[in-house]
Amino acid sequence: MPNASAVSWPQLWLLLLSPWPVRAPAPAAATPTGTPMGSPGSSACPEACACAPGGQVNCSGRALSEVPDGLSPRARDLLLDRNRVRALPPGAFAGAGALLRLDLRDNGLRRVHARAFWGLGALQRLDLGANQLEALAPGTFSALRALRSLSLAGNRLARLEPEALGALPLLRALSLRDNELSALAPGLLAGLPALRALRLRGNPWACGCALRPLCAWLRAHPRPAPEAETLLCVSPGRLTLRPLTAFPDAAFSHCARPLAPRDLLVIYALGPLCFLASLAACLALGVVVTACRARRQRAAARAPRRRPPSAGPRGAPPADPGNPAAAAAAAAGT
Repeated sequence: MPNASAVSWPQLWLLLLSPWPVRAPAPAAATPTGTPMGSPGSSACPEACACAPGGQVNCSGRALSEVPDGLSPRARDLLLDRNRVRALPPGAFAGAGALLRLDLRDNGLRRVHARAFWGLGALQRLDLGANQLEALAPGTFSALRALRSLSLAGNRLARLEPEALGALPLLRALSLRDNELSALAPGLLAGLPALRALRLRGNPWACGCALRPLCAWLRAHPRPAPEAETLLCVSPGRLTLRPLTAFPDAAFSHCARPLAPRDLLVIYALGPLCFLASLAACLALGVVVTACRARRQRAAARAPRRRPPSAGPRGAPPADPGNPAAAAAAAAGT
């Protein structure tokens, strides 16, 4: 008996009045209505995550200890916040090259390999906030050329090298809040020409020469750091708070300026030359000294040897030629 819900009223009357069994048309096979990434358990969606239309993969708060396998190449938005991912190995997101947003907040993350984000050339937003990062390897973000927003807030970074960030030409927002930064390395912000928002609160800035690059950048870019007026530094030994914007460039006149690239080039070019010149001078001086010694030895060998005066009897002093008596006595003794 066909399902009444799948049969229309005319077909039902035909079934009741016709003497021959009439076969109702089978309903069309239903096509899978799952999202392109599938439901949990699908091969295109990690088991521990929930996938939604539009390429979102929600793995938030699932107590995951590593990045889940089986990420779809069509994934656009990966939420991995509030898990237990302590380290990111090389190629941690292999196969998910279309990701636009990656959220790794609040994982207790301690280590990020320099090649952890390789293959994510389309990534635009990366959140590494509220973790336990103390340092970042050089080149960590070098593969993220399309990155527009980066958050490192709420970590334990005491120093951030320019090589770690690299050149991010499209980065517009950078958050370094609530770390342990006392200064920013020279050249750190030079590779971020599109930066429009810089968050720096909650760091123990030290009023010293190392703060000069940051103060100069804040004076030249007042709009990207609207909170600059509230940024304070602690003077060493005084424990007095002073705003970073209160330091003109003249306040750092006693600080040694970093060498310009031209100066470094001269040093690197003249250094080896000076070393080679000093080495050649030492060799020449050694050759001259050796030649003088050899010449003296040859002169001494050619000089005639003088015979010593003839001696008298054993134990008697030599005769004095100016004393005839002594000479006669010496002759009588022989």
